[in-house]
Amino acid sequence: MTTKDPYNSLLTVQSLPPATRNATAQGSTVDRVGGGAMFQAAMIVVACGVITDGTHTIVVQDSDDGAAWADVADDKLQGVEPGIVAADDNKVFEIGYLGRRRFLRVNVTVAPGATGGVYGAAVVLADPRVAPTVHA
Repeated sequence: MTTKDPYNSLLTVQSLPPATRNATAQGSTVDRVGGGAMFQAAMIVVACGVITDGTHTIVVQDSDDGAAWADVADDKLQGVEPGIVAADDNKVFEIGYLGRRRFLRVNVTVAPGATGGVYGAAVVLADPRVAPTVHA
């Protein structure tokens, strides 16, 4: 059995559950040490449904302790944190994370007055030090 195949070397963890959003929201914490795997790489995936209006700005944050959070600097990201608008119906955005902090989360800031948009965000953890990945 190889542990380099995707099932044994990747783990997807939801941060912003798929929902219709019309207000700013904070995603749940994703622990890169999850299950003792010590994942060395991460990518954020934002999947959109129908975006009615407004601008929904995705922000990736990281933390050493899961308590003190900071926006991730652009030089620690691959790609751009999207500002999702009506033209982005059914798009998927991917953002690579190059930082070293243990905890990640995805937040969204929604322009005032927006009636909403459907989307969610997950963190794909990769390159575990301990493999194979344990799936719940």
